[in-house]
Amino acid sequence: MGEESGGQRIDNFLLKHLKGVPKSRIYRILRKGEVRVNKGRIKPEYRLKIGDIVRIPPIRVSEKPAAANPGQRLQQLLEQSILYEDKALLVLNKPSGLAVHGGSGISFGVIEALRAMRPEAHFLELAHRLDRDTSGCLVIAKKRSALRAFQQLLRDDGMEKTYLALVKGRWEGGRRGVDAPLRKNTLRSGERIVTVSDDGKPSLSIFTPETLYRDCSLMRVKLVTGRTHQVRVHAQFTGHPIAADDKYGDAGFNRQMAQRGLRRLFLHARELRFTLPESTTIHVEAPLDDELRAVLNKLDSDQ
Repeated sequence: MGEESGGQRIDNFLLKHLKGVPKSRIYRILRKGEVRVNKGRIKPEYRLKIGDIVRIPPIRVSEKPAAANPGQRLQQLLEQSILYEDKALLVLNKPSGLAVHGGSGISFGVIEALRAMRPEAHFLELAHRLDRDTSGCLVIAKKRSALRAFQQLLRDDGMEKTYLALVKGRWEGGRRGVDAPLRKNTLRSGERIVTVSDDGKPSLSIFTPETLYRDCSLMRVKLVTGRTHQVRVHAQFTGHPIAADDKYGDAGFNRQMAQRGLRRLFLHARELRFTLPESTTIHVEAPLDDELRAVLNKLDSDQ
């Protein structure tokens, strides 16, 4: 196994190299032990090491239709959304409604569009994820070493991540830590849902009110841990669900916010601050899009 694949999960390695093979088929051969590393069985979360020998069983790859080509408008939008770039990574202000990657009926996402925009790039990989409806800071690694270092920071909770969220009701009591443990579940339909549970993973969010309105609050949320849907579930847990959240939100509040012009989840990854090895500290701040600013202006005028 070469240096560029060192540290990569075996399932992600197979998904990348077995183009045209359904994801379900890849996970099936992993579960059955048909994929061997150094002659031994491994789990999907196994991380490859330099020098590993991977054995893949014979798999028939179906002919895939030509990949959808992201339009010029989307490419221009993403180019204009780049907030920071160096030799190792780039950070962009991901638009709401755009998935970070293709799949499940989505022809392409951010990463496929970037690869189409930069065919000369040898390596472009998502360093982390944002939900499709969440906007804001998204990091793309341009080197395997940067990807490994960034993901190690995520595992060690060594990343400062701050979100802006508009929530139901007037927040009382100022700055507050929410440490409810979170458990990720998958429904029969395949939908992921996260719940507060005593046997969940430790999770900590720091909520600080930014602006209090008549019937809602703009909150700054600092993530100490980085669990799936953490801000959304912790907001719900406090009794202040996020505006336009169709999974963890309040239907009546969502209707009220729709009347004020909100058509998307009001959750925005506002800031990232981190330091990679042998690098200066990188601090990136993503501005709110026009729709969210318009909603806040409407709330200001309603005061």
